[in-house]
Formats: sequence, structure tokens, C-alpha cells
Amino acid sequence: MFTRNALYDLKKWKESRNRKPLVIRGARQVGKTTLVKLFSVQFSSFIYLNLEKPADRRYFDSSLNVRQIVRHLVNEGYQVTPGSTLLFIDEIQNSPEAVQALRYFYEELPEIHVIAAGSLLERLFMQGKTFPVGRVEYLTLRPCAFDEFLGANGLSSFAEQIRACDVPLSLHQKLLPLFNDYMYVGGLPDAINAYTASQGIYPPPGLYEDLLTAYIDDIEKYSSVKQLTGKVLLTVLQRGWHYAASRITFTNFANTAFRSREVSAALKLLEQVFLLELVYPVCNVNPPPEPDYRKRPKLLWFDTGLVCHAAKLFFDPTGFIWDQDLNASFRGSITEHVIGQELIAHETRPLTARYFWVREARNSSAEVDFLFLSERYGLIPIEVKSGTNAHLKSLHLFMENASAPVAVRFWPKPLQVDEIELKERKFKLISAPYYFAGSMDSLLRSVMETRGQEL
Repeated sequence: MFTRNALYDLKKWKESRNRKPLVIRGARQVGKTTLVKLFSVQFSSFIYLNLEKPADRRYFDSSLNVRQIVRHLVNEGYQVTPGSTLLFIDEIQNSPEAVQALRYFYEELPEIHVIAAGSLLERLFMQGKTFPVGRVEYLTLRPCAFDEFLGANGLSSFAEQIRACDVPLSLHQKLLPLFNDYMYVGGLPDAINAYTASQGIYPPPGLYEDLLTAYIDDIEKYSSVKQLTGKVLLTVLQRGWHYAASRITFTNFANTAFRSREVSAALKLLEQVFLLELVYPVCNVNPPPEPDYRKRPKLLWFDTGLVCHAAKLFFDPTGFIWDQDLNASFRGSITEHVIGQELIAHETRPLTARYFWVREARNSSAEVDFLFLSERYGLIPIEVKSGTNAHLKSLHLFMENASAPVAVRFWPKPLQVDEIELKERKFKLISAPYYFAGSMDSLLRSVMETRGQEL
């Protein structure tokens, strides 16, 4: 068990004057229950109800009177202290009555802190049984970021130096192989715990197979909601991993005969349960980003470690990002995928999206891997290089008309900042090691406010 960044968000929620019951969303096995149990130490009493158990579900079966529910809990030995009790309703999707009770906890007993979560919570959203509008708030939990991976391995000081943009060459040489391990292990807590317990040995493939089996076992539940054939969803979960970080078409996806409408519905359903994201391209170069849903999206799964194992990448622990035996194209895709995962890893808002940029012209097509929306510096283009390739033609085309004063390239070399001069303008190019991807705001602030003055 290790510290999660989302604990900071939970602490802010706890101290908010306008606090509402909190609903935690996220894919199966990202650590929702463990997170709340870690958070519970900040309260004098903790009540954990798992609504998969009839004995816990019965509190909500006969009444939406939350005061009566609390009295039942007290009568059975639970301690309830206004302002210092956390009530955690886990697997809440098993009781529509418990979902509706959240409204009355907000209206009648706001002094009790209430959190709800569930491994199949998204089924309620797909069935149209939404949570009480305006009476709850949401937090999305994603797989662990690289700084959490470092913390789990007793290296929190390394994470602090990354956030401070203070990484000497000696530390860079330690961080790069650690980031390589993170990419292969992934951000799922069970995988990280296995890696940590074995002192740096990759988790056994069986661990990932069990996770994949659990997602596939959910197909029947998902397909019954949307009236999709399980065959389409099963095919996406079996073959779709090979298309990670690639632009896809719905027609004949993964060399199947499925129709566009069937594949689109399956992908969007898996997107609803946070297993993947369809990232649509943006054609404009200045804020706000405006996705074009008529163009082909890029497929990003929720965890790069799972991508590696589902795609059957089993390599020597010396590090496969730069392994010449790995297909160069797929090596680049995996590197791009983990950067995409890091760019959103710290984001707990449910509707946060990622972007990339395209210009589709007959004689001047271009594509930039990602866009980062900075409140201070605008729409920042990001290129990801799996080697030291210096070709940045697409990034330069983006910057010709962009208002952003800076662009970013992620690569395996140490941090470097250059002044780039185009025909019409100048901009700063930050070439940063991969491990900075989860600290974009800190990186931009450090370079533009401190290092920028040195150029």
C-alpha cells in the first residue's frame, strides 16, 4: 500500500464548505477502494459498507430516510460523529436505493462525509440511472503516475527533484531506466506492488492475464446494456491493444468484418468505463482546442503496462524502449502512449480530454503527437521521440501561426532548451526526458520563468 496523489484532492474535498457526497469513478483495479481506506485515517471513525454483501445492502433496502439509516448503523455498533465520520459505500451500483440516498445525505446530513465507488459503477450511467443531479460531485481515479511509482519504490525524493526541475546528469541516468520499468509495469497498483515486492523484477504475466480476464468477463454486463454482441467487444479487447497510440478507422477495425457502427459503439462503450479514450484531432493552433469528430481518432488505452502485455511484449529487463529487436514503429507507439498516459495521470476531473494536432493538406500534411493546454502559455505542441531523432517539421508548421511561446519534445536525453527561429517568429523548444511528462506545468514554469532568463 502506497500513497496516491488523489489523497490531496480528497483532503480538499474534506475541508470544503460546500462539500457534497463524492462519487469516485475509474476503471476496475485502479485502486479506488484502497485509496478511500488510506484516506480514512484522517477521520476519527470509518464506516465501510460493501453493497455486494446483502448484510450491508439491507441498510438501504427499505428506506431513503438517511437519519434512520444512521440510527441503524449506530444501533449495530458503528460510531458516528458529525464532522469526523467517513461513510464509504463501496460497490454502490448494486443498490439504486443507495444511489438515491446520496441526495438526502447532502440535504439532511451534510455533516457526515460520504464517498461512493464501485467497480461496475459506469453501468448505472449507461442504463440512464444517473446520480442525483447537483447533489453529488465526482473524482476520477486513473492508474498511478510515474511519481507515484517512484514513491511506491521508496524514491519520493526523485519525484520531488523532477517537480523542481532539478535533475543532474547522475540522477537522469537513474531515472531513465526507472521510467522504462514504469512503462512496462504500468500504473495499476497490483502490478506496482508486485514489482516493488520483488525488488525490481517485472510482475509475472499471469497478473496481467487475470486483469484482462476480469475486463473480458464484464463484457456480458456491458453488452446487455447497449444490446451489442459480445463478439464485437471481445474482439476489441483482444486485438485493439496493438493499435495503441495509432489513428484508427471504425470500418474493418483490426482487420475484422465488423461494420463501422458496431465498432464505434463498442469503442465508445469501453470509453465510458474508462478502459480507453478516443482522442480526436484538433486543426486550430490557438486556444480553445476544437476537436474535429469527422476525422480519424487516436486510440489510447488507460494503462501502458497492460498494453505491453496484451500485445505480447515480453523483453529482457534491460529495457525495451530502445531495444533494436522491437519493431521501430511499435516502439515509437509505446513511448508515445506512456507520455499520453502521464499527461492525464494527475487529472481527476471526469471530462478531461487529450488532444493532438493535424493539418491534412495535399502538399503539406502534418501531425503533432499531443497538445497541452496551459492556462498561462496557451496551446503547447508536444512531440514524442523514441530516439534522438531531431526532425520536428510538423512541430515547426504548428508554431508558424501559433501564439504559444514554447513547444516541447520528449526524448531520452537530458533536459535541453533551445531558441528556435522561423521565418516569422521565434519560440523556445524544451527537449525534456520522458519522466517530465507528468510535470508539464512545473516544467513550463521553470523553463519560462527561470531558465528562460538565462538564454
